[in-house]
Amino acid sequence: QVQLVESGGGLVQAGGSLRLSCAASRSIFSFNAMGWYRQAPGKQRELVAVFTRAGNTNYSDSVKGRFTISRDNAKNTVYLQMSSLEPGDTAVYYCNAVILQSVYWGQGTQVTVSS
Repeated sequence: QVQLVESGGGLVQAGGSLRLSCAASRSIFSFNAMGWYRQAPGKQRELVAVFTRAGNTNYSDSVKGRFTISRDNAKNTVYLQMSSLEPGDTAVYYCNAVILQSVYWGQGTQVTVSS
């Protein structure tokens, strides 16, 4: 079991930046994967960026070059640095963790980008 708590969302103008944080209630070192998804109104939840246990990072094509995922194992925290934000990035952003066959989600944090 793990609890995930996101923070850092908010309202920003197009072209601006935000950093999201996801703090886990236990060590993230051995997680199979950990990262970020988002869900815009009327759309399906989609992958934004994720770390795999092998140490790889995967990004959605729509955010490559603008978003950066990073982690601090000592703080059990994963970050999502979002730059050059666009109105199309408006969504609820969810932290996700996979531990063996179990999938965990945070409560989500709203990101709104105004034009």
